[in-house]
Formats: sequence, structure tokens, C-alpha cells
Amino acid sequence: MSASNFNLHFVCTLDEARGIVDKHGKYWISNCNCREHRGPCNRSRMDVCLQFYPVTVADGSNKRAATKDEVYAILKEAREKHLVPRPFRNEKDRDRVDGICFCCDDCCGYFLGLQGSCDKGSLIEQTDMDACIDCGVCAEVCHFGARMVDEALKVDRDKCYGCGLCVDACAMKAITMVPR
Repeated sequence: MSASNFNLHFVCTLDEARGIVDKHGKYWISNCNCREHRGPCNRSRMDVCLQFYPVTVADGSNKRAATKDEVYAILKEAREKHLVPRPFRNEKDRDRVDGICFCCDDCCGYFLGLQGSCDKGSLIEQTDMDACIDCGVCAEVCHFGARMVDEALKVDRDKCYGCGLCVDACAMKAITMVPR
């Protein structure tokens, strides 16, 4: 991957994010840069920028060491508030994940189209249309516009980034994540 097409961020599910967290033993939390620059987020609190190293590209203020329990609390809040985990890579060692942003469509520069691009995750949604009742809850939580409901659910899999928020939202358990 050349430097010109290198995306710092990629998308993953919350379960994948927990797996990344569990591979590390030290954690730092800081304020989200987007939330600091755009004002308070209507979806979640300010201090949701997770880092695994004392120095990263993350530049939010109030950085502090955190316990694993505090990190798990962020993961829990991310699930409850429908935040998309967007891990970020080290600029020099691109195989190293330096931290995870927890993003939404309220304040995130990426979702508002104000900054950068992002790689799709390794998973993609798979919907059992026979089990789907076209309620539209999954469309309400999809920040990527991959799920829409008119009279019936329509899925644009090309727009699916693999965050899995739709899985948690589906009361019918009609959605699973599968390898892309």
C-alpha cells in the first residue's frame, strides 16, 4: 500500500474492537478531537478516544492512563450509543494498531464528510430477508447509508463498512456478520 492511498483508520465490529483491546495491557483515554472541535456530541461523552501507546497520532486533550475496566466501559457505551469502532494504525508501522476512535454521525469529521477516508472492515453484513420484518431499526443505526426502508428493507452491500451496528439493532436476529 503506497503512502498516497494509505488510510489511517479502518472499521471493525465492537467484538473485533474488544479483541484488539484484549491484545494490549496498557491503555490511555483522551477526549475525542472531533467532539472538542465541533462541540459536545449529542450521542456520547467526550472521552472516548482509546490509545494503546503513550504517543500516537491522536491529539485530543486530557489524556490519561486508564484501566481495562474503564476501557470495557467505553466499549459498553459504544454498543449502547451506536458508536462505530474505527481503529487507527501507526503511520510508520502500518500493521500496528495504535488506538480506536469511537465515532458517530453527530460529530465525527469522517461521517460528516469533513475529513479523510476509511478502509472497510474485514466483515460484511448478511441479512436473512425471510426473517426480516422490515421494521427499519437497522437503517436508523447505519451511519454508512447501507440499509434503507421504504416499504421493505433494501441493503446496499457496497456501502457496508462492516461495523455490525445493525446486528445489535435487529430484534429478529436476521443479520450476521460474515467475512467480506
